[in-house]
Amino acid sequence: MKFKFFFSVSLSVMWAVFVFASISHPNTVVYEQERAAETLDPAMVIDTASFEVLSNIYENLIQLKGTSLTEYTPVLSTNVPSVKDKTILDNGRTYIFHIRQGVHFQNGDLLTPQDVVYSLERDVVVGMAGGDSHELTEPLLPKINGSYVSNISQWSVKLAGVKSWSELFATDTKLPRNDRCKKALIDTFNLLAKDFQIKGNDVVIHLPHPYSPFFSSIIDSVAMIIDKKWAVAHGAWPGTVNTWWLYHNPTRQKDPLYSITNGTGPFKLYKWIRGREVIMKRFNKYWAGPAKIEYAIIKTVPEFTTRKLDLIRGNADIISVPPQFIGQVRNINGIKISKNIPELAEYQISFAFSVSPHSKYIYSGKLDGNGIPPDFFSNLNVRKGFEYLFPHQVYIKEVWNGLGIEPNSPVSKGLIGYDPSIPIYHQDLAKAAEYFKKAYGGRVWEKGFKFAIIYNSTDPTMRQACEILKTYAKRVNPKFNIIPVPTLWASLVDSFLGNEIPMIALDWFGTSSYNRVYGYLSSHSVYGLALGHNFRALARKDFDPLINAAVAATNTNEAQKIYKEISMKVYNQAVMIWLIQPSRQLVYKDWLKGLYPANYNPFRDKDLIFYNLSK
Repeated sequence: MKFKFFFSVSLSVMWAVFVFASISHPNTVVYEQERAAETLDPAMVIDTASFEVLSNIYENLIQLKGTSLTEYTPVLSTNVPSVKDKTILDNGRTYIFHIRQGVHFQNGDLLTPQDVVYSLERDVVVGMAGGDSHELTEPLLPKINGSYVSNISQWSVKLAGVKSWSELFATDTKLPRNDRCKKALIDTFNLLAKDFQIKGNDVVIHLPHPYSPFFSSIIDSVAMIIDKKWAVAHGAWPGTVNTWWLYHNPTRQKDPLYSITNGTGPFKLYKWIRGREVIMKRFNKYWAGPAKIEYAIIKTVPEFTTRKLDLIRGNADIISVPPQFIGQVRNINGIKISKNIPELAEYQISFAFSVSPHSKYIYSGKLDGNGIPPDFFSNLNVRKGFEYLFPHQVYIKEVWNGLGIEPNSPVSKGLIGYDPSIPIYHQDLAKAAEYFKKAYGGRVWEKGFKFAIIYNSTDPTMRQACEILKTYAKRVNPKFNIIPVPTLWASLVDSFLGNEIPMIALDWFGTSSYNRVYGYLSSHSVYGLALGHNFRALARKDFDPLINAAVAATNTNEAQKIYKEISMKVYNQAVMIWLIQPSRQLVYKDWLKGLYPANYNPFRDKDLIFYNLSK
């Protein structure tokens, strides 16, 4: 996501000097983009804009090395565990991390092994619905009936012998309903707690089962390390076994760490004006040495023209540029454009197989020409009809200036399991008509339909994708009516997770093949939550077993076969309309140093890491 910068009157005169100096703000780097952070709590992140901020404030035990997607480097651990040095034991079930000493949090506290254990446990305990806590929950909690557990609540439900999380508590409270329920909650936490052992300055993690993507799990936001003493003092979970359920799945704004930070990274939070800007200030006690710049600023500026003018004038150092506008920033004195950089993002249009019957976006809620029924997209013929409507190559060429490729599955090019032989849907209006005529016994063709497609109002590429789909649907049958609805990001997320949107245009960033197939296809994921109970039923049958098998694969060849099988099922079920895997172009002032390629990794292709930047 992306940000806006606004100079408030509260900033000091010295700050104004930074801004208006001849080389604009020489000790500051300003990045302008479209979206804005939704939270500052690593355990609650589901958006790239929040992750981008937190990547400069918090740190993980390890991170990817340089531009590699397969090699790691120590960060808050002084080692990357390996079999060779006997810090991976028990056939991949035990990991030993040597915790770096002398590391300060930004409030002055020293990092301890207890902070590491608390941070990882808290991420599992928080377990935000639709969030990324599954990345730690799956490796750290035992399986249930042979399947990985994606949320800690599943074990409590099982141990108590009830059907749902709410049944564990007295009505409208978080007080355990009875002693059996309380014991189940306590026993659940003990399953997690026994994974961790502190030996001197080492944190030893005992997994209940081998988990091949474990390193991928601990380099994301959910595994960022926070200060336990500080977090507890500010109202976060106190780390106790008999209270954890009180802190499970909070709403974003009621989360006690929603708007405050205290990491070990090179920048600390100076000011957050929600929806407008994040200002970060250099942390001079950073263990790896202070950053070269004093201030790092991410501004939310929705209008490209404003971002462009700010870049030309020197009020911004780097900006995001929609692909159709790249030509407007070429050959401008003092501005550089990086070569195409492959991203691990994919843009897609998703079908909600079943949507809330109360959704305003399905209009009449019936197949009567003035709406659609809630389960409209459960029909395979409907989905295939839409697949054949979209002109992928035209979209990539004309909207994206050719900066990307058409994906063929959730597994992006560059990730393990990507297979160029997986078939791709191409526009064929005759085939689209053929499938629409089959749908619902011919009633779709006879009656027509009306529904809304939702997109982020700050993303012109998504607006154009929606307009294109609308145009070709109308061309195939004048009774087909798609209404593109631009929506602010925060509202879009709430409606999406609330299962209110029948069709949505989104982008998704995945850190690994597993993360990508889980995010899109698991019955427990964000999309599983948003696309409805009919999608989850399909996912439990067709995708969950294969996703679990991919995690358990003992070698790359085995994993690749599984990912190919998943990709073929996605194609055959016409799960989504894959739009583009884009290439990124960074547009920046020529005085900015250290940006690319040294400061770039495809894993963080949505991030700007300010630490090595200078002017």
